[in-house]
Amino acid sequence: MTHTGTKRPTSSDGDPSLLYFDHAATAPRRPEVLEAMAPYLSGTVGNPTGSHRSARAARRVLDDAREEVAELTGSAPGGVVFTGGGTESCNLAVFGVAADRARRGHRARLVVSSIEHHAVLDAAARLERPLLATPADVARIPVSTDGTVDLEIAASLLAGADLVSVMTANNEVGTIQPIPELARLAREIAPDVVIHTDAVAAAPWFDLGVEAAGADLVSICAHKLGGPIGVGALCFRREIALVPLIVGGGQERGRRAGTPDVAAAVGLAVALRLSSNERVRAVACTTARRDRLTDLLVAGVEHLHVTARGARRLPGTCHVTIDGVSSEELVFLCDEAGLCVSAASSCSSGAATRSHVLEAMGGTDATTRASLRLSMGAETTDSEIEQAATIVHAAVSRLRAAHA
Repeated sequence: MTHTGTKRPTSSDGDPSLLYFDHAATAPRRPEVLEAMAPYLSGTVGNPTGSHRSARAARRVLDDAREEVAELTGSAPGGVVFTGGGTESCNLAVFGVAADRARRGHRARLVVSSIEHHAVLDAAARLERPLLATPADVARIPVSTDGTVDLEIAASLLAGADLVSVMTANNEVGTIQPIPELARLAREIAPDVVIHTDAVAAAPWFDLGVEAAGADLVSICAHKLGGPIGVGALCFRREIALVPLIVGGGQERGRRAGTPDVAAAVGLAVALRLSSNERVRAVACTTARRDRLTDLLVAGVEHLHVTARGARRLPGTCHVTIDGVSSEELVFLCDEAGLCVSAASSCSSGAATRSHVLEAMGGTDATTRASLRLSMGAETTDSEIEQAATIVHAAVSRLRAAHA
């Protein structure tokens, strides 16, 4: 779907000549979002925690944004804590619940999936270390070869759980998780459990009231929605006791100290509303283009494997592995040709590391280092799909010839 009058996405440096296929990393800023934020980025904007008229005006704007985010995520009225992004939101859920149990003299039991974002996995791993003041026991749910959590094994891990954290959709390969079914199962086995879902990747595409039904805590962030970088939210479906990560001022009902960023909160709310309004058309058109891109890649590249092809996946995510090709080299050649894509695995000091997601799905050492993620948005065009496939074909051919 191409929006009339809307410029096609550009790279982060604003170059319109680049083909931008990395929406899963960050989506291009939407002009409507920037327009809505503009009044709160210039002039005098009061501190919303103050008492004078300028502060009260800022607080009304902040409260309006909070209520809009609550409505659009199926959360309780006022049940939105604005954070510095999706990572902080996930950290707050994991550390906050575990610390609450610790202050009651109880060692928390956490259950997470093996393919969570590191914002959840690393937080859980830190709680396992015995030197920390808030120790916890952690169980990890395995996934099938298509990246879906195994509910039968999950059932065997849920007894006594204090927190279950499973993402609504995987940010790397795009697999959508059965959150409503998992939530029902968890409450049957552990009635007092808190259920958190990282919905950062899912929020641009789905009604979280449906896809994340049953979750008590939902994490989102703005920049995956075409909003500003540096703002997210932890959304409460019901009252949950947790200990704040950031203390000092008592803001956000004591859940996150610090002066709220009014402009950023407005940007998140507007981006979420735009995604909600356009969802039906955007999902249909983008899914069709994702499938077209997949078909072109399969037809043009030998020994290319589509990840999780039989599973429910995010509309905009096309993830593949390619035999005998290095992700790092492939991304470099695509970038040289003007195509922005991701290896879908982190790089540290120039050395590509194995994807923990593909590893959990049963991938070999070779396949976990040979992945490519092309992610698109509703503004991506058919012409761009064709160009992207052509560039990937040429890059793979060049690499194979060089290593022959």
